[in-house]
Amino acid sequence: MKKLLALILCLALVACLFAACGGEGGSESDFKVGVVLVGDENEGYTLAHINGIKEAAKNLGLDETDNFVWKYAIGEDETCKTAIEDCIDQGCTLIFTNSYGHQDYAQLVAEQKPDIQIVAMTGDKAKASGLANFHNAFTEIYEARFAAGVVAGMKIAELEEQGKLTAKNYDADGKVRVGYVGAYPYAEVVSGYTAFFLGIKSIYENVSMEVLYTSSWFDITAEKAAAEQMIGDGCVIIGQHADSTGAPSACEAALNAGTTVFSVGYNIDMLTAAPNAALTSPTNEWGVYYTYAIGAAMNGEEIATNWAEGFDKDAVALTPLGPNVAAGTQEKVDEVIAALKAGTLHPFDQSYFTVGGEVVEEAFATDTDGDWVNDADNAMFDGYYHESYFQSAPSFGLRIDGGLLVRAGPVSIPAKSIQKGRPVWRTTKSSMRSNCEISRNGSVRSSPTITSLWISARARFSRCSEKTAPARPR
Repeated sequence: MKKLLALILCLALVACLFAACGGEGGSESDFKVGVVLVGDENEGYTLAHINGIKEAAKNLGLDETDNFVWKYAIGEDETCKTAIEDCIDQGCTLIFTNSYGHQDYAQLVAEQKPDIQIVAMTGDKAKASGLANFHNAFTEIYEARFAAGVVAGMKIAELEEQGKLTAKNYDADGKVRVGYVGAYPYAEVVSGYTAFFLGIKSIYENVSMEVLYTSSWFDITAEKAAAEQMIGDGCVIIGQHADSTGAPSACEAALNAGTTVFSVGYNIDMLTAAPNAALTSPTNEWGVYYTYAIGAAMNGEEIATNWAEGFDKDAVALTPLGPNVAAGTQEKVDEVIAALKAGTLHPFDQSYFTVGGEVVEEAFATDTDGDWVNDADNAMFDGYYHESYFQSAPSFGLRIDGGLLVRAGPVSIPAKSIQKGRPVWRTTKSSMRSNCEISRNGSVRSSPTITSLWISARARFSRCSEKTAPARPR
């Protein structure tokens, strides 16, 4: 009897030790996540992802080194596939990529490795792929851009009330000038600048906005030059959908030199770069998604094929307001965010804009045949456009009425960064040709005689030729 009791106690002790080590599912120390990044901590977009993953690691009790394999500055080419495969070889069972240009390579590996969970952040092909182990995720950043527009609108109203605007700050129609540095003319950027513009107009109606593209997600020189050009045009606010501190730095220098101009950044707090000019930045709180997805994988739970959340899940935010925001801005922002969370405010409400002078009743969100024209899933219902509803990636591409001037910037796209078949938004094929020329080395260069185009609100994007396609939507 004593021997039997001793045996039972011994087995119980072994069972307890086994459970303490994580049981049959393995221990946390055995769980590994691969992270394939297009950049590193030196550019805001990737830094935001890095910080989000580190936040998730802390939330889930994981070690940033032992439980993660980090791959930095991975190109949107075969090196991406190699990086993913190396993560798998090192024991990773969950892998994230953070650039749209990584997506095709991520999908290829997902097809070959059905036991490995792969998430192509900001992508849009997971749903159509039908793969159970392939996923896309984005945030509803357009909500934060709308809120940032409210901050900008409050500042414009204050500047006018204080008599600080000059004739140069108004366009020919008497509207206050605003500038916006955009990377590429993709739906992600169009959705963002439109939400920002509508946020401004919700506070200060009499405004026009110029969007100047740099043809790069991260180019501090080009972004600074674009901002300086629009500051020279008389813009009093410079927003951005690009990743560097170039535009905020340009605003800070101009403000310190006596020019009235303020900055709304992106991804990170810009107060270090522009302590006086920075008003705020809309930002993605990637830690929310990474905590969810990594936690699900650790627990053997299914990861959503498409995931997109906004203020309601604290997946987007505004960085701390700068010292020169208008009085009452924080209170107004709190009111707007509360309404967005409650679902009583929608950035793309039908009543906020028209297209070609008409209220929009139908706007598709999904391209089913690869011709870069959305042809399925009407996202305009219940009185507003449901961004990121049918897929996580942004799809809003309407050119709305009311004072948006969009033009290309004097920049060059390296041939090695050109991705096959990406969309270029233009009113007509002829205007597309007049705005791009192919140099002999294969790069796409903006014409030095480029003219500003008022983009038709009814314009739909056309598929550009392989040579004229810019690099990537993220």
